[in-house]
Amino acid sequence: MDQFNLEIISPEKSFLTKSDTEEVVIPAIEGYMGILKDHIPLISFLKPGIIDVRSKDETLNYYVDDGIVEFKDNTLSILTSNIFDLKEMDKNKVDKIVKDAEEGLKKENIKDHERYILDQKIEVLNSIKSN
Repeated sequence: MDQFNLEIISPEKSFLTKSDTEEVVIPAIEGYMGILKDHIPLISFLKPGIIDVRSKDETLNYYVDDGIVEFKDNTLSILTSNIFDLKEMDKNKVDKIVKDAEEGLKKENIKDHERYILDQKIEVLNSIKSN
């Protein structure tokens, strides 16, 4: 299968760089989107969800809060504020993120977009915890 480059960057560090990526499924604002080699150029926003990174030998799964995705010249760049590997999931960290999101929903002047993002975050993280 054809391969392309992937880079995931968070504020703390370059989180992941791979040159043998075959497919990435991202939680775009428009819905889950699969990216393969030679995909049309795109820029999109991420919503809270799971990123699946598939290469010949492995599939990696990461939770992301939000971010921006760009695909051009067979390089997928993902910039995100918060990401963690589901294999290394810390239940206490997940519980804290959910609790903070639930607190955010209680704010009086919450905007619809912010409510949507917080609801997504809670739904995805609770589904991760139950697996």
